[in-house]
Amino acid sequence: MNWTWFHRLGSPPHVYGFATRWTPWFGGAAALAIVVALFGGLVLAPEDYQQKDAFRMVYVHAPSAWLSLMAYSTMAVSAAVGLIWRMKVAHSVAAACAPIGAWFTVAALGTGMLWGKPMWGTYWVWDPRLTSELLLLFLYFGYMGLRAGIEDPQKADKASAVLAIVGVVNVPIIKFSVTWWNSLHQEATVMRMGKPTMNGEMLWPLLLMFAGFALYFAAVVLIRLRAELLRRERGASWVREVVA
Repeated sequence: MNWTWFHRLGSPPHVYGFATRWTPWFGGAAALAIVVALFGGLVLAPEDYQQKDAFRMVYVHAPSAWLSLMAYSTMAVSAAVGLIWRMKVAHSVAAACAPIGAWFTVAALGTGMLWGKPMWGTYWVWDPRLTSELLLLFLYFGYMGLRAGIEDPQKADKASAVLAIVGVVNVPIIKFSVTWWNSLHQEATVMRMGKPTMNGEMLWPLLLMFAGFALYFAAVVLIRLRAELLRRERGASWVREVVA
């Protein structure tokens, strides 16, 4: 098997060029998908027979929650690759993912609280899903704080990578918390075994919004990755050429 492609991913100039080329495409596709999904979810989709128009919060809440897990999984895998194969680019990817994943987590918690008030009568309960999602936010903060608190880049990479890998155990806990424990949070209607239970007119904007959020995540990660590579490789000749 030819592993040339894998080794090229360890080359900062190659990855920087890739990020430069693809950021506008991911960003443009994300903007288009999110605009169409918002129109479909807020205008075209019928109101829910129980939750009425309050259900429309799902078009921001659910994709934010999904991306909070996707971002952490991406961060943990990148950190593991960097730790095992000693690839600085992989550590850069992990560092780029952390603040974006934290903001997705904040959005998921915030919209969940706004939805919970009319549905449950309170903004917050120590529900298994909510509590484990809050723990995810603390893991993001811990990862970023650990990186910032260690001056030696190599030691910061290793320490934060270990934290990211250990913390990934929380991802399946969040995913299956609704079925493992008694929870006020409703069970999955889309990401589940079998056919989704959501009405098709409501479902397609949600899936498109998820795609839009995922594309947005990719675009912003590439932007932050470029900045991280320039910071790490600021003494390299290729960086001087890029700046020039």
